[in-house]
Amino acid sequence: MSEGVFIHPQALVETDLIGSGTRVWAFAHIMKGAVIGPDCNICDHSFIESGSVIGRGVTIKTHVDVGEAVTIKDGVFVGPQVVFTNDQRPRSPRLALAKARYAAKENWLRPTVVEEGATLGAGVVVSCGITIGAWSFAAAGAVLLQDVAPFTLVVGNPARPVGYVCACGAPLTLVDGKATCSECGKTYTLQGRTLVPDHPIDLWK
Repeated sequence: MSEGVFIHPQALVETDLIGSGTRVWAFAHIMKGAVIGPDCNICDHSFIESGSVIGRGVTIKTHVDVGEAVTIKDGVFVGPQVVFTNDQRPRSPRLALAKARYAAKENWLRPTVVEEGATLGAGVVVSCGITIGAWSFAAAGAVLLQDVAPFTLVVGNPARPVGYVCACGAPLTLVDGKATCSECGKTYTLQGRTLVPDHPIDLWK
């Protein structure tokens, strides 16, 4: 385990793959084989399964369930009670009719990726096999059944796009395919259906 890692005495941490500066709080459970980057904050009662990968500077709030084959990239915010799934049509593997399907992970395990800087609000449910775009924003309670484009705000069940957000989190208004953030001044251009920043965005500056 890296130096500078804080693990609360009431957390259950079975992996050594935790980066420097990461904090793990009470009653969190991180299984063996999970990978946690540096400078993360893993809050109370969260569960991180083997085979998941979490990048640098990620915030995971209370009661979050991160399943196997979930990749959360740098700078992501995961709100309280967010749930990730990894099987599109789950059955109990103990059922006779399901045993063959669960004999090999490639038969059922579907990876999910959350790109850098994205936000998942409280209570979001993430269906497996999708990509949540960089700097996108899923509002509280959204149910994500398909890919989310970068810088896009989605709401509802099933989630639907309703607007765009800046990397700083402020809402954006498009005028003739252009947007300027009223809070930080960053500018964007709509290319097809994808909003693209006019200049590179650095997570740490």
